[in-house]
Amino acid sequence: MTRIDFHTNIADKLSYACRLARKAYAAGGKLVLLAEDAGQAASLNEALWTVSETDFLPHVMAGDALAPQTPIIVTDSDQADFPHGDMLVNLTRRTPANVDRFQRVFEIISTDEEDAAAGRIRYVAYKQQSYPLTHFVAGQS
Repeated sequence: MTRIDFHTNIADKLSYACRLARKAYAAGGKLVLLAEDAGQAASLNEALWTVSETDFLPHVMAGDALAPQTPIIVTDSDQADFPHGDMLVNLTRRTPANVDRFQRVFEIISTDEEDAAAGRIRYVAYKQQSYPLTHFVAGQS
């Protein structure tokens, strides 16, 4: 069953997603970064080029011809046909479709109250469906 990890109290969702992508890629993982809209997807795509001066994070937008060979996919559509199903990083305020196709889902929740409220709704929905859930609060040890 898909494991769902909530990461809350995140000040900058894009930079946090980039750090998660860097860590996952370093561990040999493949992931999909789901953005709220096309603008956020474009910003995320650009941010992945500048995560580090020494690291390269191979990524493409969903639908790109190189997607099957690329470990990091960026999209704003959870309906896209993804070539792999290791991890999904959800930066949106909605529950992604087909979470069961991923081994692990990361729900990234910012410090914004509306984003936090939407995250709480998703948490309850996942819990009602008996998904294994974890919760990490940024800034707390």
